[in-house]
Amino acid sequence: MKISELMNVIDQHVPLATAEDWDNVGLIIGDESAEVNGILTALDCTEAIVDEAISTGVNTIICHHPLIFKGIKNITQNDGYGAIIRKLIQNYINVIALHTNLDVYPHGVNAMLADRLGLQQQQILDSEDTNYYKVYVYIPKDDVETFKQQLDQAGLARTGNYHYCFFEAEGQGQFKPVDDANPTIGQLNEIEYVNEVKLEFMIDKGERTKVQKLILQHHPYEEPVFDFIPVVQTANIGLGMIGELEHALDVETFIEHVKTQLDMPSVRFIGDLSAKIKKVALIGGAGIGNEYMAAAQGADIFLTGDIKHHEALDAKTAGINLLDINHYSEHVMREGLVELLKQWLSEANVSFDIQASEQNTDPFNYY
Repeated sequence: MKISELMNVIDQHVPLATAEDWDNVGLIIGDESAEVNGILTALDCTEAIVDEAISTGVNTIICHHPLIFKGIKNITQNDGYGAIIRKLIQNYINVIALHTNLDVYPHGVNAMLADRLGLQQQQILDSEDTNYYKVYVYIPKDDVETFKQQLDQAGLARTGNYHYCFFEAEGQGQFKPVDDANPTIGQLNEIEYVNEVKLEFMIDKGERTKVQKLILQHHPYEEPVFDFIPVVQTANIGLGMIGELEHALDVETFIEHVKTQLDMPSVRFIGDLSAKIKKVALIGGAGIGNEYMAAAQGADIFLTGDIKHHEALDAKTAGINLLDINHYSEHVMREGLVELLKQWLSEANVSFDIQASEQNTDPFNYY
């Protein structure tokens, strides 16, 4: 399997387009034509991770946090990140980043955290809206199949793992060509009746121009009739997870449960120490700002990382319980992504190994 083929598989499941605009995801360093001989998953791409890939003979690293994120003005051996990038290139190692697109994936980082904590009845905390168009095209019955095939070959009328997603309704169209018309069917100045099909299919918002060109190109009529109807739907992607513990726990017991399950030596609690914790909301990484949404959905506590002093004080004043589980808690994605990749590639007949890094990339020491 080539890197380009791997990227196509990844894009089908965690589309790069679902990442935030400010993010940097996809193939960060590498060669799309290179053959994948193994995959190492990691939270961060540090020099220790690169050395691990080299020692195990793996030529592809898939990390959560992008190695190249802020502007890089030079790549030198004396610069920390420059040394990492030089080593990657010298050893022909490809680096792929799956960051916020893996965050909003329904089985991504937040679901992995929720699974570790044993949350039941999981739901996405902040579901995203997706903008679509429903397309109506009126076309002679005899031309429908050929027209649909053209759309299918262009990658349209697809949703998830389903292709050729059309709906048809038969009816009778009528028109009267006049003046300089050059009708495919019918005669000038005479009303023509045609057995037509109203063809319906859905497209992403960004595909409108492409679809309009295809309709004009492949429709048999000189002036085809078609409509684009905007539709807003709640998508099966979004940030965070909310779910329930099997049994309510006191704060101290819950904290010990979190530390054990996430293998975190230290966490910080903000709120009411006498509270009972049953319904839990979380966002891996830095998700502060969403605690009020979590509380509105009935969460007894909101878990995230990188909580600042005033953010903690504001939440405590508002009566909201927080638990800072540190940004590094996202390390659960190493093993979780291995399982996802094995599922995604199960039908690709790949022979290379997919393994989770054993390196701890937490920059903090705890005392």
